[in-house]
Amino acid sequence: MATVTGWAAKTFGDAAGPLADLIRASLVRAHTRARNGHEGVQTQTLEAYGHGLYAAQYEELEVGLASLPATTPMRLQGRTLMILGEHVIYPFRYAKKDVPVTAARLRSATGFRAELIRRHGPEPMQQALDLGLDELDEQEPRPDLSLLSEDVKLVLVAYACSMTQGVMRIEWGSAELRREDRYLIWHHHEPLHPPSP
Repeated sequence: MATVTGWAAKTFGDAAGPLADLIRASLVRAHTRARNGHEGVQTQTLEAYGHGLYAAQYEELEVGLASLPATTPMRLQGRTLMILGEHVIYPFRYAKKDVPVTAARLRSATGFRAELIRRHGPEPMQQALDLGLDELDEQEPRPDLSLLSEDVKLVLVAYACSMTQGVMRIEWGSAELRREDRYLIWHHHEPLHPPSP
């Protein structure tokens, strides 16, 4: 069982240790499925692996976390996310090589993932500079996001993974999204070491 930190215990209570173990195992299974899919279609590019991993991460977390009491699945943006207590668990592959999670950056400052982070992540450490560019502000939430209670907080499960090396690094915590360069500003993050192969 995983070592439970103060942050994890405060966030998830008694479920923190089993949750950490289940998340790690689920992401490793998602990688294995994606690698097997890539090998099955025998493409020269890694498209099958990338798309397979994206879909499998949600499916494996749904199956893995379903055994925990007080978890609720919710369909958002065509994927099932798991809610434990007042926290929604969101997986995010931030790198294809073993780099620190502080290097995590979104591809876009708009879209479902960015809006989820802005609406359910922590309050920004610094207020955004108002340049009068109101057209970038998203006033109405996407229909799927309006299904989430405003009280639900986001826990990002950020991981580095590649087809050849597998899951190299997993961290969880809370982060805000800096719109101007799309970097995640971590308020808290800590490692979830992947299980040994």
